[in-house]
Amino acid sequence: MSYPKGALIRNSTSERINHWITAGCFVLLVLSGLSMFHPIFYWLAALFGGGQWARAVHPWIGLVLAASYLGMIVQFWRDNIPDGDDVAWLKAVPQVLTNDEEHVPEVGKLNAGQKGVFWSMTLLVPTLLVSGLLIWEVYFGAATSIPTQRGAALVHSFAAVAAILVWIVHVYAAIWVSGSMRAMTQGWVTPGWAWRHHRKWLRSLVDTGSPGPRPRA
Repeated sequence: MSYPKGALIRNSTSERINHWITAGCFVLLVLSGLSMFHPIFYWLAALFGGGQWARAVHPWIGLVLAASYLGMIVQFWRDNIPDGDDVAWLKAVPQVLTNDEEHVPEVGKLNAGQKGVFWSMTLLVPTLLVSGLLIWEVYFGAATSIPTQRGAALVHSFAAVAAILVWIVHVYAAIWVSGSMRAMTQGWVTPGWAWRHHRKWLRSLVDTGSPGPRPRA
């Protein structure tokens, strides 16, 4: 894949594929899950061929999501290790929200907000997986008691709501910060974007003479 002259490689091919598989599965889970959550959302079941199909495919999509997110953990955990820059960035959130980037502390490849999304989902995805397995009647109904299933359903619902809220913040931030979507669709950003939003990351690329990690096939 070719990139414009001077472009900085932000995400490799495998990282982008991994991300979009996870994102696609998450959207399908939200739609199918909401169709079972409350009658007002039941019309969403038509997207899957009806209520029975929505209920049948929901847990299988969940398994794909869990496997895909495990791949994201493997690929992204190093960039998401908290450091001192995160505290400084969080203190400057008002400036971040008003696009006053000149008064926001410099950060590396990821800021505290992005790391927060990553670690929140790293906690929520396993919670959804385990609680989902406990209420998967077809395969585990005979092995779990009714009180256990009720408790798991409650945990699953709360975790799902939390995950949806995190996802909304993630999508909003990606759209709000111009140029961010291109980093995950085409894999590259401009030096100007890096200087404005992730200045320490840009400095590290300059110091190493690297445009960033090359995409893997």
